[in-house]
Order: sequence, then structure tokens, then C-alpha cells
Amino acid sequence: MSTKQQPVATIGVLWRGDPRAVELPTPENNRLHRVFAALAQLGVEAIPIAFSDDAVERARDQLLRLDGVLVWVDPIMRGQDRTKLDALLREVAAKGVWVSAHPDVILKMGTKEVIYATRDLGWGTDTRIYRSFPEFCAEFPKSLSGGPRVLKQYRGNGGIGVWRVEFATSPAAVPQRQSLVRVLHALRGSVEEEMPLGDLVERCEEYFAGDGRIIDQAFQPRLAEGMIRCYMAQNEVAGFGHQFVTALLLEPGAAEPPPAPPRFYYGPDKPEFQALKRKLESAWIPEMQAICGVETDSLPAIWDADFLLGPKTAAGEDTYVLCEINISAVFPIPDEAFDKLAAAALRSVLRNKESRAAIN
Repeated sequence: MSTKQQPVATIGVLWRGDPRAVELPTPENNRLHRVFAALAQLGVEAIPIAFSDDAVERARDQLLRLDGVLVWVDPIMRGQDRTKLDALLREVAAKGVWVSAHPDVILKMGTKEVIYATRDLGWGTDTRIYRSFPEFCAEFPKSLSGGPRVLKQYRGNGGIGVWRVEFATSPAAVPQRQSLVRVLHALRGSVEEEMPLGDLVERCEEYFAGDGRIIDQAFQPRLAEGMIRCYMAQNEVAGFGHQFVTALLLEPGAAEPPPAPPRFYYGPDKPEFQALKRKLESAWIPEMQAICGVETDSLPAIWDADFLLGPKTAAGEDTYVLCEINISAVFPIPDEAFDKLAAAALRSVLRNKESRAAIN
């Protein structure tokens, strides 16, 4: 008579859904099924958890029975934010459940402010931050006088609150609110608009609600050459994505936005990205961890850093400019990243269990 082998760990896989749906979530009937399969290969029992704001107690009961949880929930989704979820994740983490990504880690490195905090690293560029609406009103016109800029709200996803801005005509020596600007929202379906600078400034006021702020980054002229997405399993490159982005490419007179470009996925050994990989693993990620105060075991089991091509060096080599870090809901990912994700999660869960056992 055979007995079921004990799992080496139990890890939840959580996404936003209806926990009371007729068809209950299983490891096979959702888009994250390959995450479940990779965890199972390591002897982990992975538990599907559909989370909703009106069923927090149910999720709490599930999470407190687990060793860890991997979370896929966007910061903003159909008018909902992560306020209730983040409070729950902090609570269960304090009781010993390993959480990826922990809400405090998201605040340290998963918001647009990380671009400003790490602006002096090798991936940095001319970057500013506005922590209040009056500061934005006073300082942004001066910044814009130096050329096209990209405004990014503090927290968001899917291009929400990301704007390319440039003067439509040569501004006066001291830019006025009436000066015309060309703007393009990165949200899919947006088209170029022309408006007074004052109108744009007022439109951005909503981004300062609560703890909101705006990050202001120099526009990168090589945008049309594509964006390189580096998928990370904690501090190890797990794969790459390459996308010829169109969201912030102005097409004067276009009535419709350009179609969404395809994204190509590669493993971590893609030859043309090896220089970037070496910079990330040997220098940039450790330096970012030191600046943000994030230990390796607290790094998410899967996250990505998006880079645009910066100016070439005198020797003709590419440089790279960080445009954002994504942590909350990174998916899809390269095929090669699933096993690295699962291994990173299990490694950190086991270390977390050992450290808590030593304390107790």
C-alpha cells in the first residue's frame, strides 16, 4: 500500500479572481499552470488561490496554512487597487509566510520611484521627481525646456499615467502655461494630442492623490530600436524579452494608434544580451539592492527590469537606460524562466522556515 509523499513545502499561487466561482481554480485551469508544474517538479505542493476584496477572510485562512505565496495582482485593475491585498500579505508575512513580492519590497523597488533612486547607477539618466503638485507646477516647465520628457505616475501598469511630452513650438525663455505641447499617453489606444501646457499640468494633478508623485525622465531617442525586458529570478537573469515599442512614438496626424508590436522571448543565454546580463548580475542588481535595502531572499521570485537603448559610447557600444521595474504581476515569461522561478521560490521558503525555526 503506497502512501503519498510529503511535499518539501506548500506554496500558494495567488491571482485576482472569484473564489466562489462555479469552476474552482485548479493547478491546470488557469494561465499560471506552468508555474504549478515547475513547483511540482521540485516536490512543492502548489495551492491555487483566487483573491477578491470581498473574500479576504477566506484568503487569510488559506495563506496561513502555507509556507509561502507567489502573487500575481496588478497595482490597478478595473478600478481596483491592492490596498486590502497588501494589508493581508503584510499580516501573513509577519506570521511566518514567505511572500513574493512582499508589499514593502514593491514600495522599495517596484514603483516608478526606483528610476529616480537609482539614477546614478550605470542604467541611470536625467531623472527628476515631484513629490507635490505645487512642485510639479513650478519645476516641470523648466525641465521640459531641455527637450522631450516622459512623465510617469508613482504606481501603475499597462501604460496608465505615463506620458511623452514636448513643446509643439519653440517655448519662450520662461515657458508659460499657454505654451502648446504635444502629448501622448502610453495607454493602449491613445493618440497624440496638442494642448496648452497648463491643461496637461492640471490633468496630472490626480497623480498626487494620497502618497502619489510623478517621476520625470528624459525621453530616449532610440526608443524605436526596441525595449529589452530582463526577467529576473531574484538576482539571476532568467530570460529576456525584446519588443519594438510603439506606445510613446509620436506619429503626427495619425488618427489611430499604431498596432501593438509582437514581443519575442528568449532564454538567459541569448548572445546579443550577454553584456547587459553581466552588468545586471555583477553590478547593477547588487547596487540597487544596497540603495533600496532589499536582501536577496526578499527579492521577488520573478520580476523584470525594462531597458531602452541609451547613447552609444565613444567606442560604439550600447548603453542601457532603465525605464521601469515590474514586480506585481510579471507574466507572460520566457519558457526558461519557469524552473528558475520555482527554484528561487523554494530556496527562499526553506531558508525562511529555517530562520524562523532557529528563532523559536
